Amino acid sequence: MQKKVTLKISGRVQGVFFRVSAQDKARELNLAGWVKNEANSTVTIEAAGEENKLQELIKWCQEGPECAKVDNVEVNWYPAGKKFSSFIIKH
Repeated sequence: MQKKVTLKISGRVQGVFFRVSAQDKARELNLAGWVKNEANSTVTIEAAGEENKLQELIKWCQEGPECAKVDNVEVNWYPAGKKFSSFIIKH
């Protein structure tokens, strides 16, 4: 079933290739959406796709790339709604 999830990831998640690594993982999982650094040093991800693939992304985000130190992943689920055509890095 298609769903959408918004993730707020906190910890040492900026300056450690989190966005690029998240984009790679999302594309590997055939998810669409975006990832963005926030002014408060968190990273936000909005992704859409199959629920089981989104669960895999959430699990990956709890660790992140090698240099990251994830303290928390806030997860909010939504109906699929708006369609994304790819997974991009927002600036």
